Amino acid sequence: MADGNPGSGLQLRSLIRKSGELELSLAKVDIPDPAADEVLVRVEASPINPSDLGLLLGAADLSTAKAAPGPVLTASVPPQLIRAMAGRLDQSLPVGNEGAGTVVAAGSDPAAQALMGRKVAGIGGAMYAQYRTFKAADVLPLPPGASAADGASCFVNPLTALGMVETMKREGHTALVHTAAASNLGQMLNKICLKDGVALVNIVRSPEQARILTDIGATHVVDSTAPDFLSALTDAIAETGATLAFDAIGGGKLAGQILGAMEAAINRKAAAYSRYGSAVHKQVYIYGGLDTGPTELVRSYGMAWGLGGWLLTYFLMKTPPAEAQALRQRVADELKTTFASHYTAEIGLAEALDPKVAGAYNRKTTGEKYLINPAKGLG
Repeated sequence: MADGNPGSGLQLRSLIRKSGELELSLAKVDIPDPAADEVLVRVEASPINPSDLGLLLGAADLSTAKAAPGPVLTASVPPQLIRAMAGRLDQSLPVGNEGAGTVVAAGSDPAAQALMGRKVAGIGGAMYAQYRTFKAADVLPLPPGASAADGASCFVNPLTALGMVETMKREGHTALVHTAAASNLGQMLNKICLKDGVALVNIVRSPEQARILTDIGATHVVDSTAPDFLSALTDAIAETGATLAFDAIGGGKLAGQILGAMEAAINRKAAAYSRYGSAVHKQVYIYGGLDTGPTELVRSYGMAWGLGGWLLTYFLMKTPPAEAQALRQRVADELKTTFASHYTAEIGLAEALDPKVAGAYNRKTTGEKYLINPAKGLG
C-alpha cells in the first residue's frame, strides 16, 4: 500500500431501479495504489453543479424523498419519466464532475512524484468520494495559498464561461447574450467580458439578481420579469451588436424572444425591407435545462438563425491541446479573482443524503451553490 492510501474509502452512488425508485447511498470502495503516472487525491471539496444533478437525482420527485439507515435516500421517479432514464436503470453510478484536494500518494514517474502533498483540482466524475485517482497530467496544481474550496469549481464553470467567449470568436460574433446571468457562472462570464472588452447582455429573473451583476460592473442587465423586458432586451442588443446567446433556461419562450430581439435590433439599421428578414445570422445555444418544458419558438426573426445545443465537453474535444491548456492556465492564474466561486453551504457526504438538504441543493436557485466536503461529519 502506497503512503497515504488508506486502502478503501466512501463514495456516493446513485441508483435508479426499473421499479421506479431512486436510491442514493454511500458505498465502501477499494482504492488501488496509483500507477506510475497517477496520483491519489484526498478529495476535500466538490461542488454540486446543475450538471451533476441530472446524474445524482435523475428525474426523481424529491417531494417523495425518504431517509433510511445507512444512510440512504430514496425517492420515487414518476412512471412517465422512467423511459428517459432507460440507459442507467439498475446501475449504481458514482457522481460528481469536479473537485479538489491533496495528493496523498503518487506513482513512480517524476511528474507524479512532483505533485506529492500539492493541492490539485480534477475533473472526470466520481468526485463525491473521499479519494479519487487521476493521471498526473490531468490534474491542475493550484497556486500557492489556494485552498481546496478555492479550486473545487475551477473546471466546469470557468471553462464553460471561457468556452462561450472562445465560441463567439470562432464563429465570428462580437458580443454575447447570457441567461440566468446572476449565477456563479454568469458572474465569471461578466468578469471575463469586462476584462477582455467583450460586450455582454445579461438576462436575469429579479431586481435582486440584477443588483448582483451591476455591483460587479455589468453594464447591460435586463430583467425578464419586468413589463418592458422585450424592449429593454432589444435596446441592449442594439447597443452591443450581440448576435450570439447562451441560454441556461432551455424551455419556454426565452430562446425565441432573444432571436426576435436580435432581429428587431438589426432591422433598426436596415436600409430596405426584406420579406426573408435580415441576412445576419443569429444563434442561440441552449446549454442548460432550468426549465425542462418544451422550447417554444415564434418565428419572428427571418431565415438567418440557428438554435442548437452547447456542451463544454464537446467544445474541449474540438479545442487543440495547447489552446485548452492555455484556458486551464488562465483559470489557475485568476483563481481568486475572475474565477472565484462562492458557496451557500458546505455539506458532508452523509448530509447530501438528507431529504431536506437534497431538496435545498436541487432548487437550483440563482446565486446558491453547495459544496461537498467528503471529510465533514465522518469523524
